[in-house]
Amino acid sequence: LQVIMVEAAAVAEREQWSSWADFIMSCIGYAIGLGNVWRFPYLCYQNGGGAFLIPYCISLVFCGAPLFILETSWGQLLSVGGLGMFKICPIFKGVGIAAAVMAFWLNIYYIVVLSWAATYLYNSFTMSDVPWKNCDHEWNTPNCRSEYIKIPCDSNRTIADFFNVKVLTHDHIHEYKKQFFVGDKINWTVCSTADLSVVSPVKEFWNHRVLGISAGLDSPGGIRWDLAFFLLLVWIICYLCIFKGVKWTGKVVYLTASFPYMMLFCLLIRGLTLEGAGVGLEFYLKPDFSKLLESKVWVDAVTQVFFSYGLGLGALVALGTEVAQAGPGLLFLAYPSGILQLPYTQFWSVLFFLMVLFLGVDSQFCTMEGFFTAIIDEFPQIRRQKYGREIFVGVICIISYLIGLTTVTEGGFYVFQLFDFYAASGWALLWLLFFECIAISWSLGIDRWYEHMKSMIGYYPSGWWKFCWVFATPSVCFGVLLFGLIKYQPLRIDAYNYDYPVWGHKIKLLCRPDIEIKGAMENAENMELVEDFTRT
Repeated sequence: LQVIMVEAAAVAEREQWSSWADFIMSCIGYAIGLGNVWRFPYLCYQNGGGAFLIPYCISLVFCGAPLFILETSWGQLLSVGGLGMFKICPIFKGVGIAAAVMAFWLNIYYIVVLSWAATYLYNSFTMSDVPWKNCDHEWNTPNCRSEYIKIPCDSNRTIADFFNVKVLTHDHIHEYKKQFFVGDKINWTVCSTADLSVVSPVKEFWNHRVLGISAGLDSPGGIRWDLAFFLLLVWIICYLCIFKGVKWTGKVVYLTASFPYMMLFCLLIRGLTLEGAGVGLEFYLKPDFSKLLESKVWVDAVTQVFFSYGLGLGALVALGTEVAQAGPGLLFLAYPSGILQLPYTQFWSVLFFLMVLFLGVDSQFCTMEGFFTAIIDEFPQIRRQKYGREIFVGVICIISYLIGLTTVTEGGFYVFQLFDFYAASGWALLWLLFFECIAISWSLGIDRWYEHMKSMIGYYPSGWWKFCWVFATPSVCFGVLLFGLIKYQPLRIDAYNYDYPVWGHKIKLLCRPDIEIKGAMENAENMELVEDFTRT
């Protein structure tokens, strides 16, 4: 270890957090990202309601918490970023390279969500009412109708459910009309195809005003210049948050990490006081324990824990080094629709999308810090030059912005989904975390790692962490990865009934982080470092 620490000391002096509070606030802000706002509620509902909390908590205990402790302590021990951390186990340096590649792609597409949120925020300010409330805008179609305006008809399905039959007859319809189409409903009819083919203004605002979505990946269309402007704006904000390093970042997170919690608390109180809140909670959380027999539920639980904690991307390692870092449909359809039911709609809309921006910016600059720390530690001459870090960060931000423009074209949403599906989530993340855990617990040796932990905190950690790092966490990672590969299905966007062309799936080869792991054996000089470390 002395060999590695001396080598780390040869690097330009690292910045330090101003206080422990800065570090803790950064981790808190990073952990509660947009994934918890848009993905967790959807997964909970889809995978058995309250029953989903069982695999989620198991995943949190056996995988999330152990890997969180492992990554932060690893960064604190060596005081290097995501690439340099594997100097204690050079044969696995490919894992660090893969994590940096994954973080790079994640930085490019994750920030696009913030440009969408900025569009909603801007429109909440500039119009007399939120523009997704009604159908009298230029982007609306003849099929537009608010979901909160009751159509004066009952569908064939409603009638069939009433009579508990699968095939309706004229007698059924006639009898239903006699019973129900009376009094206030005297002018009601049976719904026609046109009545049931309506589209809500919320969905049309999202599809036509925000995305301007095209027919598919092979129809990229032109750049949405308003999205391109907001994308540039959020990149500038993120750059200003991190270009000076953690001393500057540590002050920003007090606002970006605390405001979302206050906003979520206000929304919780408001939601609980609405009429029918109890019925809604029961419908949402009522457990369906039969779902626990499906492998998909467990895969979703584990990957959600990993993505929520930001594990495997080098961000937590970077944050730790300075101690000694369903999808859009719910966020931009369900939530805006729900806001329409609140009084002072514009006020709540502004607060909500401001919260989304704070959540996203917090997670974004933490992931960016993880990537930049890894690269700068690998090439310390960047830090030694005057304004070296500032210039390097600026250049990478410009390159990332230019690549990100592909996601704000009319076909950009399809590109975004490709990034989300292949670049930085799911099986690729599990693959990285499996090897990360193996590198410490089996290659370096768990007993030796415990000695290093004692040198930092003054005592040996609980045996529980040893069990998790050696057996539980690698087993769960590999098992879930195996399940995911067995159940693998190509990317498809059900909301648009769109199947990607074959060439679209091949694009994933450009951003696959796992290929960096293959053949990651270091040269003889690095192997001598291993021998020196072993002797130490």
